[in-house]
Amino acid sequence: MKLTEQTASVSREDALRGRQWILVDAAGCPLGRLAARVASMLRGKDRPDFTPNQDCGDFVVVVNAQKVELTGAKLEQKAYYRHSGYPGGIRKTTAGRILQSKPERLIEMAVRGMLPKNRLGRQLFTKLKVYRGSEHPHAAQAPAQVTVKRQG
Repeated sequence: MKLTEQTASVSREDALRGRQWILVDAAGCPLGRLAARVASMLRGKDRPDFTPNQDCGDFVVVVNAQKVELTGAKLEQKAYYRHSGYPGGIRKTTAGRILQSKPERLIEMAVRGMLPKNRLGRQLFTKLKVYRGSEHPHAAQAPAQVTVKRQG
């Protein structure tokens, strides 16, 4: 059986040329839904020229990180762990405490967990810009507003 068409693959130059800036308002959005949508946009999976091994996604600016929602009892029960490398050096922090002190970090951790765990994932993560309030320094790029659907 002979294939007449091959799957088109985007070159690096074409991927860099087609990038856009997208503005996402996190106010009232559940954290997981927001992170999944942002990770998809960073990766470029919503574009017709998606290529798995290329960075063909868009820049994403997330505003109002402090107004993101956690459903159920996640504020008190969802735990994040980190380790210093020393014996007994494990630290546990709840999602509620992170949301109070550094809400940007909460969204960044959720999105980073949904990206590939390799060089490409680290490169994609640099295109994510998260801000606590509604102010951001990327107005010159004229980002397109995208809404994340709430449940229902």
